[in-house]
Amino acid sequence: MGPIRAVCCGYYGKGNAGDEALLASLLQMLPEGVTPVVLSGNPPQTRDRYQVSAYNRMSAFSVWQVLRQSDVFIWGGGSLIQDVTSAVSPLYYAGLMGLAQGLGLKTIAWGQGVGPLQRPFTRQIAKQTFSRCTRVSVRDRGSAALLAQWQIPFTMAPDPVWALEGKPVPGLWDLPAPRVAVNLRSHPLLTPARLDTLTRALISFQKATNTCLLLVPFQASQDLAIAQSIQAQLPGPNHLLMLEDPRELKGLFRGVEMTIGMRLHSLIMAAAEGCRCFALSYDPKVTQLMAELELPGWELADIPEDPNIISKLWIEHYANGEPLSDISIQAIVDRALIHEELLHTFFANFFSSP
Repeated sequence: MGPIRAVCCGYYGKGNAGDEALLASLLQMLPEGVTPVVLSGNPPQTRDRYQVSAYNRMSAFSVWQVLRQSDVFIWGGGSLIQDVTSAVSPLYYAGLMGLAQGLGLKTIAWGQGVGPLQRPFTRQIAKQTFSRCTRVSVRDRGSAALLAQWQIPFTMAPDPVWALEGKPVPGLWDLPAPRVAVNLRSHPLLTPARLDTLTRALISFQKATNTCLLLVPFQASQDLAIAQSIQAQLPGPNHLLMLEDPRELKGLFRGVEMTIGMRLHSLIMAAAEGCRCFALSYDPKVTQLMAELELPGWELADIPEDPNIISKLWIEHYANGEPLSDISIQAIVDRALIHEELLHTFFANFFSSP
């Protein structure tokens, strides 16, 4: 049998570092003999960054042609099936999965964060689509509980990005130390008043700790303006870092003492690299991670109105908080590699079939 073509589908090529990290993790974990074909919002960028074939995810003709010429279809991680951001998103991904299944491709839902699903219609579509997958793996207990309720077999393991191989960031060690990373994203709960409070808390924190603050946007369209606004008000050393390679982005946190993060993958990457973390949760997936790792933090809606209260807690965590131990990190990474094991087992059976 010749090379197996596997179509990789996710929120790729859209400028979101977390989803790019999921793609990088998937490509890292695919066994030899499998040729990945990526559906992307920016095919030239995806081809150049990962050295893979990539096609426009919104071109019906291209998608149809790619599926007809392939053997396997993989939902490649992330919160693809949720209707909080948009009711269109689950319809798009479920539609592609359904088309692949209709064309006879083997289908894998891999590293999924399922939900929230607030509409009965999208819940039913999700249930039907997952039930027809050849393999399913999820990354959190909430997703597992939903699939168990639907009586759909699944494998659960930590987010695949835990096991992504990081790369050194050129010039990082030339920046002043110690360093603290900050990642905030736009969200209705991050009101102008709350952003102002957090900014004033960061100013107080920096004055007390003499740290270099690294503003780290994960998605330019939602994070960059906030990072620039904060940077303009900081009194001490700071640097804004927009890293395109997700492996470098993860490697960044090796040189950081503490991370204050909103985005799920900012916290996962930081924790995986042995960095102290303080979470600001805007989403159930972040709240679940806080509970699982016992991370200090707040729901955005519960942030104190007094910036001094916030800065004092940050200073306390910076001075006395503990990152995950090397043993704990390795245990999580080992479990995250269950996603890789699922792929290798699946494709081993695929190669051995007549």
